[in-house]
Amino acid sequence: MSAHVIADDAEALAVAASLAEEFRAGACARDTERRLPRAELDRLSASGLLAVTVPADHGGADVSALTLAEIFRLLGTADGSLAQIPQSHFAYVNVIRRQGTQEQRKFFFAELLAGRRFGNAQSEAGGKDVQDIRTRLESRPDGSYVLTGVKHYSTGALFADWIPVLARAEDDRLHVAYVPSDAPGLTVIDDWDGLGQRTTASGTVRLDGVPVPGDRVLPHHLTFEGPQLHGAVAQLLHSAIDAGIAAGALAEAAQFVRTKSRPWFESGVEAAAEEPLLIQRFGELDLEVRAAQALLREAARSVDAARADLTDDTAAGASLAVAAAKVQAARAAVEVSSALFEVSGTRSALHSLNLHRHWRDARTHTLHDPTRWKIQHLGRFVLNGTRPPRHGLL
Repeated sequence: MSAHVIADDAEALAVAASLAEEFRAGACARDTERRLPRAELDRLSASGLLAVTVPADHGGADVSALTLAEIFRLLGTADGSLAQIPQSHFAYVNVIRRQGTQEQRKFFFAELLAGRRFGNAQSEAGGKDVQDIRTRLESRPDGSYVLTGVKHYSTGALFADWIPVLARAEDDRLHVAYVPSDAPGLTVIDDWDGLGQRTTASGTVRLDGVPVPGDRVLPHHLTFEGPQLHGAVAQLLHSAIDAGIAAGALAEAAQFVRTKSRPWFESGVEAAAEEPLLIQRFGELDLEVRAAQALLREAARSVDAARADLTDDTAAGASLAVAAAKVQAARAAVEVSSALFEVSGTRSALHSLNLHRHWRDARTHTLHDPTRWKIQHLGRFVLNGTRPPRHGLL
């Protein structure tokens, strides 16, 4: 596999904008038919976008968090499923940046620059909570490991070249094992049946005695032993996807009202787009989208500032800024995608138009990491100066 190598932030944004327009054209049909976006992901890989966070000293563009968030927002405006697939990819690139040895970084950054994709095998079902990870990483006398467990919600795994697996070693500490998708004992099952984000293939990964060389395992538990931005960056990208879904839904609603909706007979106007009450509602929805985008940019700048001077205080500030962005983006995505029908009228509810894909994507994606707890952490800090906890979900 070969891929273009993006030079800088400006090129990354231009490529993302171009691909978003390309992906937008087929988004409705892909969702209706549940046609998995393999060709689109190959385009994404070949474009070089998946390698934009590779450090400059390894040949990458090393783009800012502000640029990375905008890439995801642009993709989210086009296709809420497609935008979700590489989210974990970048989260596990960050693990290599922070915890990888020089040799591990050299190997995996070369893989990324060549267009290789990371999936994820992180979450598990049926445990006490989301941090109840039961997948085991058992060491062998020769320094290698064996993986055993079952993962769910494994977005990106079906399309991946490498699948990062979150597991506990004998000391019960968290590690990430980077496993090639064709490894013996590894099975990826396309059994995702969510009401939204239907083409993410966020199904099951089974690990039945999967062999892992020692140099493909990283000590993820060390990530959280000091100030860190792992969770902030991961949540920033979730926020960007929600903000993108909201903007995409608003744009589609406006296009529908301009071209297909009829004015209410009491309004006395000739076109729905001239109806004062609709104009008012679109203004309200635009405020929600603008607020989401503004908080997203503020959060991304906070992450960039913290990366340049990482302390407990700057890391906490970045996490809280991202938490605020995630709350607003989630609210905007659900409200705007629901209001699409309110402003467009009865015809917009036709199944054949599939406008409900925006709401289904928003409703599904915003279930990641409950916003009620983000609000809690914001309140605790404002009232008592309590820093947010160090974990990968904030």
